[in-house]
Amino acid sequence: FRVLDASRAALVDVTDARSPAQFEAMLKAFPGISLIEMLDCPGTEDDRANLRLGRMIHLRGITTHVPTGGSVRSGGVELFLAGRQRIADPGAEFAVHSWEDEDGRQAADYPDTAPENRAYLDYYREMGMTPVEARAFYAMTNSVPFESAKWMDAGEMGRWVRLD
Repeated sequence: FRVLDASRAALVDVTDARSPAQFEAMLKAFPGISLIEMLDCPGTEDDRANLRLGRMIHLRGITTHVPTGGSVRSGGVELFLAGRQRIADPGAEFAVHSWEDEDGRQAADYPDTAPENRAYLDYYREMGMTPVEARAFYAMTNSVPFESAKWMDAGEMGRWVRLD
């Protein structure tokens, strides 16, 4: 995170196990932050920490914004979804794909009801999706292997999730 001013921070680079604590420290120092500019968000090195960070963003009621030229990929998309308001300008780009665990297994390698899959479905529900929307979005992301990506512009992302 990089603080831009008293009400805005930028998210640039991957998140990892330290990101939730860094976010807490930033908000302690800058409690007025209400918007996260997502400039170049290539994903995460720790899915559990990333989902925890997303819940923190959502709980604080922070808006997520991908400006023109901004790129949100992989685990960064979960953080974009955390925004109480989600703004994606024309020219913003998103990329999704299946997750992969430390053993090289992907979502499709687990039963639908496995905790590994439930974690994402539950997260999407917490971020405001209906059960049908959560399942559809999760299925779309997992239709693309981890080694690849489905690229979307703001308009296409808006067909999957609510944008403000």
